[in-house]
Amino acid sequence: MARAQQDLQNFALRLEVEELYTEYAHVLDNFELEQWPQFFTDDCLYQIVSRENRERGLPLALMRCESKAMLTDRVVTIRQTQMFAPRALRHLVSSLRIAPATADGVDVQANYAVLQTLVDDETRILSAGRYIDTLVRDGDVLKFKSRTCVYDTVLVPNSLIYPL
Repeated sequence: MARAQQDLQNFALRLEVEELYTEYAHVLDNFELEQWPQFFTDDCLYQIVSRENRERGLPLALMRCESKAMLTDRVVTIRQTQMFAPRALRHLVSSLRIAPATADGVDVQANYAVLQTLVDDETRILSAGRYIDTLVRDGDVLKFKSRTCVYDTVLVPNSLIYPL
């Protein structure tokens, strides 16, 4: 009976994680940026780093926010101060690997690809790589304690505007 209960808990956790990742992608794809920080704890870490820097243990990141307040500032910057061409984004997330939950949270890895379509251009891959995340409970809800977006290539667009 204990094995069946554990399997049920693991299945429920998987569904909850998949729902979190689906809603996260939905918010970004629909430019509902004001909701983006709500996926994170107050003392979170969000960063976008190259695979090469990650493998070498180098701290350089394209984007690094060390709290929910910094994420909110990023949204304000995108909305009020930056000028850029209109675009459509699509986040594709696959291959979720969920480690067993511990007292420190749940470690999750997933592959991602973000497609970008500018108004008068064909769709291109904006970024591809993997998410390396730690999720924790905030009340009854899972949130990102840390999200590291590790992009695969050393070449990046000249302006990475939106979060991945």
